[in-house]
Amino acid sequence: MTTVATDTGVGPLLRGWREQRRLSQLELALRADSSARHISFIETGRSRPSEEMILRLAEHLDVPVRDRNSLLLAGGYAPRYAESALDAPELETLREGIERLLQGYEPFPALVVDGSYTVVAANRGIQLLLAGLPEHLLTPPLNAMRITLHPEGLAPRIRNLREWRGHLLAQMERQIGLARSQALRALYEEVAAYPLPDAGVADPDDREDPEPYPYFALPLRIEHDGRVLSFVSSISTFNTPMDVTVAELAIETMLPADPATAAYLRSQAG
Repeated sequence: MTTVATDTGVGPLLRGWREQRRLSQLELALRADSSARHISFIETGRSRPSEEMILRLAEHLDVPVRDRNSLLLAGGYAPRYAESALDAPELETLREGIERLLQGYEPFPALVVDGSYTVVAANRGIQLLLAGLPEHLLTPPLNAMRITLHPEGLAPRIRNLREWRGHLLAQMERQIGLARSQALRALYEEVAAYPLPDAGVADPDDREDPEPYPYFALPLRIEHDGRVLSFVSSISTFNTPMDVTVAELAIETMLPADPATAAYLRSQAG
């Protein structure tokens, strides 16, 4: 079980989450079927919330599972959610399911990352895109953000790097706003500071495709073996997870954004 302790009472912690979510005490009370007076008493320490109330407030404040354990500890209760190692026997079914999903998605790229974008599983479609990267970026543990935005990584190959970089950084900013993760904040500061490669490679305005395809969402447009491949990214998470590790996993699948990309990947798989 998670054993993170805190010297801060549960009331101030809940107030911090409420303020971060920009909710008034009345708004939170209405959502949690309580009263603004009771919420006020909890936040100031005049009332000790029950374990059920802490979890109810955490749910309505969209507190990450890891931090719900911290709230329970601060309130004097045992953590509710386990934090299993991904290779633990109890997660064997999960691992097998993820592996089948990744393999079933081939030849298109798919991977699984944790809450800090460390790659925990990937299929052969991802390996195809990573071919030729320097060894120091491919040495485990691989980090998806670092590999994508590093000037020696995929960044020089991405035709619409400025747009895609902006999308990824905004995504990380939203996650930092939801979860108080120092590791994620440090990663954001690192990758945001990476210099952009030469505009001649990264800027799509310098190298237009002869027949632009009408994309239905912002694509990742990346050069590979003398051609431009286009993907639209989809990210999935697990519903109502009861384990911290599982709660922080995300499955990213890369859907070909045009027929040429799909045809090329199928040809490589053959």
